[in-house]
Amino acid sequence: MSSHRLSKKGRYIAWATAGTAVVAGAGIAAQSSMAATTTWPAQKTYTGRAFDACAAPSLSAMKAWHTGFYGAAAVYIGGKNRGCAQPNLTASWVKSVNTVGWKLIPLYVGAQPPCQTGSSPEKIAASTAASLGATDAADAVAKASALGMKAGSAIYLDMEPYDITNKACNDAVLTYVRSFTKTLRAKTYRAGYYGFTSSSAKAIATATDKTDLPGNLWYALWDKQNTTTADWPWGSTQFTNHSRGHQYLVNSKESRGGYTITVDRDAWDAPVAIVG
Repeated sequence: MSSHRLSKKGRYIAWATAGTAVVAGAGIAAQSSMAATTTWPAQKTYTGRAFDACAAPSLSAMKAWHTGFYGAAAVYIGGKNRGCAQPNLTASWVKSVNTVGWKLIPLYVGAQPPCQTGSSPEKIAASTAASLGATDAADAVAKASALGMKAGSAIYLDMEPYDITNKACNDAVLTYVRSFTKTLRAKTYRAGYYGFTSSSAKAIATATDKTDLPGNLWYALWDKQNTTTADWPWGSTQFTNHSRGHQYLVNSKESRGGYTITVDRDAWDAPVAIVG
């Protein structure tokens, strides 16, 4: 099991219970609450293979790994439930890896569902879901900005597995996600969401009310298929035009240029951070 977000034990328990182009695509159109008067920077989209690792690798490792196999890397910019310290993740590192040619995918590990098994430093409560979502989103924007990820960047909210048939729990999660998303957009950052096809991502994709839900969906389906289309489990018209990411393989120990890193592999066709 991947241990990049919750602890390895916590994520196992939670699971058991439940090229490059610049375009303005459906990641914008789907985000219905964007103010009409806001001038949005053009969406920066990466299409290709990406990876995510628990901790951002060293600059030397990132240089060695820039061989063409991967073109983007997900980095955990913040959140009280972030699983690893990030000694390498600084504004200088972001600028340097961007210069090397990497695209970056910012992940924020926010509050987790109230019905999720296991302990988390921050959990959603129905009574505070909206205010917590706004507070966490403001923190996510502050963290991204401090790293040099500019307005118009996408920030992906990480939601681990939970019982979406628990209506009270699911309603609280959706309230939190809507508030998080709305706050991101108010600060001119694009909203993305990481979740599992069996639970947390399914809750977003199948929600009847799409108001203020993220416009970009990164789905975890560990089927080893490097695609964002062939195994897409929901309607073909959902999250189209460069709005999908797919985590298809986890805990892959790989060596490049003398550096060995355990990563999760992702097929990517969605917005990334705007740097530089």
